[in-house]
Amino acid sequence: QVQLVESGGGSVQAGGSLRLSCAVSGYSYAMACMAWFRQTPGKEREAVAGHCSGGGSPYYAESVKGRFTFSQGGAGLAAYLQMNNLKPEDTAMYYCAAGGLNSDYIPEYKYWGQGTRVTVSS
Repeated sequence: QVQLVESGGGSVQAGGSLRLSCAVSGYSYAMACMAWFRQTPGKEREAVAGHCSGGGSPYYAESVKGRFTFSQGGAGLAAYLQMNNLKPEDTAMYYCAAGGLNSDYIPEYKYWGQGTRVTVSS
């Protein structure tokens, strides 16, 4: 029943900006954890940014620190990724994920969106 739908992807030139949105439906409570991942053919899936309830500041991959900003809304059922100063290496399919924490307090992302494509040209 739970669905995550991403939007906001597109094609931009290096140095441009995009704002990705993720909306959760089919669930009445806030997700403990929400995050953005990205995937490029030939590369491993990478965690870009995210946050879990009870944690501190959002997590960011080193490659995007200072350029991307993760935020949440909708009482914990929406997530956003503001991407500034985009670089060609940011080109990927971006996926929104949500879930809870396991007994070791590690996120378990059970729910995933269909993805939104981001293409950055030089």
